[in-house]
Amino acid sequence: MSNLFAGVPSSPPDEHLDVILETPAFRLERIVSRGHASPPGFWYDQDGDEWVVLVSGRATLRFEDEPKPRTLVPGDHLLIAAHRRHRVDWAAANEPTIWLALHVKAPPGGRPAAP
Repeated sequence: MSNLFAGVPSSPPDEHLDVILETPAFRLERIVSRGHASPPGFWYDQDGDEWVVLVSGRATLRFEDEPKPRTLVPGDHLLIAAHRRHRVDWAAANEPTIWLALHVKAPPGGRPAAP
């Protein structure tokens, strides 16, 4: 048995990523942020869909196609469609922000089904 809160780094210099489970169809990650943000001008643009849930902390996500960022608190989750450009604008600095990210791998030559 494992625990999502075990081994959380106290102040990682960058976002800390642990792969919890990986299959040919998906990858489940635990991401720990503490005061991190995407570099200026950087946008994630992924080949597969990604479902994220905020487990602890607070963060702000920005989507290139939306005028305002979204503030996330524990329990908030959303599906980010493949190639929907997004970035982390802000993560709480005074506590760990822990995410679970489920990446659905795109099949060869096609778009993945949403989880």
